[in-house]
Amino acid sequence: MSVYDYEMASLDGQPGALAAQQGKVALLVNVASKCGLTPQYEVLEALHERYRDQNFTVIGVPCNQFGGQEPGSPEEIREFCSMTYGVTFPMTEKIDVNGADRHPLYAELESFADGEGHTGDIRWNFEKFLIGADGEVIARYAPMTAPDAPEIIDAIEGALAT
Repeated sequence: MSVYDYEMASLDGQPGALAAQQGKVALLVNVASKCGLTPQYEVLEALHERYRDQNFTVIGVPCNQFGGQEPGSPEEIREFCSMTYGVTFPMTEKIDVNGADRHPLYAELESFADGEGHTGDIRWNFEKFLIGADGEVIARYAPMTAPDAPEIIDAIEGALAT
């Protein structure tokens, strides 16, 4: 099943947040506004701007499961991201990425290994999945991996070239 086939609303509650990105290469990232890794928003937005004219997008997926670091309402999340980091990339509704209430998409994503061989639960905020234009997972990256790390840039450019 394509990642883009999973039903997920946008941050403003509109259905089809993932379907709206179908056909694009995407970096799907579970995000939080009050995390030590939150400054990654700046780099994620820069990636979105750098490659968006080449059929690429970042998709932010707010999650409050790690230290309660995304406690805000959709409006508070949107305002924080926009005002603090100038975020223009699409954001989904806030979801659970682990546990009994895990979103079905993340139930599938957990089976993919990152570069260190980690599979299973999402470890922390800002875990990243590179998704091909066909909706298939290309790679998984640990939270501490910078969004502009050479391995991510190479994978994005490779996916855009196909």
